[in-house]
Amino acid sequence: MSAPLLSVDRERCIGAGMCAMTAPDVFDQDPDEGLVLLLDAEPPVAHRAAARMAAGVCPSGAIILHEPESGGA
Repeated sequence: MSAPLLSVDRERCIGAGMCAMTAPDVFDQDPDEGLVLLLDAEPPVAHRAAARMAAGVCPSGAIILHEPESGGA
């Protein structure tokens, strides 16, 4: 099973900090602007549930979760 890939849209971010509180090993906030910083675009298994939750609770939708396509050959 492939890992999900994360990306962020800093222009869309409003600096609420929900991501950093929900998944601190995956996200942080820029100390100058308070905007999201992506620490790990391919989080290890131990942090994937928190990363998915952070994407879901982001009030501005600035976190994009790219799930690997499942399909057989």
